[in-house]
Amino acid sequence: MSSGDTYKNRVLTALPEEVLARFFVDMERVSLPLRHIFYEPSAPIEHIYFLEEGLACILTKFASGSAVEIGMIGNEGMVGVAALLGHETSEQQIVTQIPGTALRTSVAQCKEALDQSAAMRAAVNRMAGYLLSQFAQTAGCNRHHSIEQRLARWLLMASDRAHSDAMPMTHEFFSTMLGVRRTGVTDTAAGLQRSGLIEYRRGRIRLIDRDGLEATACECYGSDRARLRRAISSDQ
Repeated sequence: MSSGDTYKNRVLTALPEEVLARFFVDMERVSLPLRHIFYEPSAPIEHIYFLEEGLACILTKFASGSAVEIGMIGNEGMVGVAALLGHETSEQQIVTQIPGTALRTSVAQCKEALDQSAAMRAAVNRMAGYLLSQFAQTAGCNRHHSIEQRLARWLLMASDRAHSDAMPMTHEFFSTMLGVRRTGVTDTAAGLQRSGLIEYRRGRIRLIDRDGLEATACECYGSDRARLRRAISSDQ
């Protein structure tokens, strides 16, 4: 990367040119294939990833081997922010669900920028607050809303971050994301397809009727959409 490059990541576009030129000129662009694992629980966090395209999902894993999603990150954010807040290891598994690209740099380089740049500190604080709010919303949503509402919400959230209405997706993955049995996800997805809201075939889902999906989703989607817009607008 050079200081004259145009960045697709919203965190980077919020930083002054002099900060980018001083601390981030040596970033490496990496491909993120489907199911790429950024971190496992208890693994050291050595790199920060500024997503350009694709979708990263944050999972809490349990001793039984099961997992549930608690949040997602697109090009509005970065993977590894916990390391900039004093955590040396990851508490969650973070995995690519929609393939894309990211700019990768070391934690040490980001910490140096954090120490010397007020703009970098502001960006990291915004990201941390954004993720905490998303985690809290998801916890409440998982407790109070139906599988159909939550599935519609997840699809809309993922589409907003991936900037696409077509995504690779399996029922097994949805079961993990929502923390429910696969049969429940299969029946719910089939219902959305019969209603003409989505098209599902060969491991890919395409959103057909966004308005209908928004009407089906719980109130948490409206909260998330407003949260995402605030995160993006604050980076302008």
